[in-house]
Amino acid sequence: MVSIGIVGCGAVGRAILRAADAGLLGGVRVAGVTSSTRGPAEEFLASLRHRVPFLDTSALIDASDVVIEAAGGDVVRPLASAAFARRKGLMAISIGAFIDHPGIVNEARDAGCRLYLPSGAIAGLDGIKSASMGRIDRVSMVSRKPPVAWKGAPYLAEHGISVDGLTHEQELFSGPARVAAKGFPQNLNVSAAVSLAGIGPDATTIRVVAVPGLARNCHDIEVEGEFGLFRFHVENIPSENPKTGRLTTLSLLRSVRDLADPVRIGT
Repeated sequence: MVSIGIVGCGAVGRAILRAADAGLLGGVRVAGVTSSTRGPAEEFLASLRHRVPFLDTSALIDASDVVIEAAGGDVVRPLASAAFARRKGLMAISIGAFIDHPGIVNEARDAGCRLYLPSGAIAGLDGIKSASMGRIDRVSMVSRKPPVAWKGAPYLAEHGISVDGLTHEQELFSGPARVAAKGFPQNLNVSAAVSLAGIGPDATTIRVVAVPGLARNCHDIEVEGEFGLFRFHVENIPSENPKTGRLTTLSLLRSVRDLADPVRIGT
C-alpha cells in the first residue's frame, strides 16, 4: 500500500477522498487530510464511510509516503521543502508554481524524492516529452474559455481588462507561458505543464481568449520540430469551478492510482 496525505479539501481534494472511499484508487490509502478551512474539511470527512483523520501539516507528512498538493500554488514551495526534508514524495496539481520556483525540481532530485506533476486539463504531454529528446522549434497554445472562467485573474486586474458583458470573442493575453501562468494562476496550469514538458516557459507562446457562450474550456496546442508537426485539440467540460475542467480531477485521480501500480502506459 502507498499512503498519501492530501493538502487541501476543496473540489479536487474531495474528489480524491471520494474515490478512495469508493475503493477506486487500488493500492493507495489516505493517511490524512489538512486544510486551511478545518471546519468544512472535518464536516466533509465525517460524511465518508471510512474514517480519514484531519492532521496538521507536519503530522500529515510524517504519515504519508506521498503528499498530494490540492490547495493552490502558494503552498507548493514550503510544502516541497518540508516533504523532501523527510524523504517523502510530492504530487502537485498547481504546476504553475514550478515556473516561479524551478529549483524545486532539483531539490527533489538532490533529495532522491519522487516529484509527480500530473497532466491535468491537457493531453499530449507524452508527445511533447518525446519530442524534447530532439530539437523542438516551436510550441504554441491557445486557451479559450467562457468569460466567467477568466474573471478575477491577476493579469486582468493589473491591466484594467474587464470580461463583463462581452458579446464577442476577445483576446485577453498573448505572450510567453511564464507570464501567462503568473497572470492566470487558477486557469493556466496547462500552459505551465506544456512549457515544462517542452522548450520552457519563455519560449512557449500562449494566447488567452474569452468566448461568450462557450460551454467548454478549449485548448489547442501545436508543436513543430525535427520529428515533424503535431496539433491537438481539447474540449474540457468545466467542473463545479468554471476555472477548472473535469479532466484535471480525473488526471489527478489516475496519477494517484498509478502510485501503487507497477504498470506504466505512455511516455
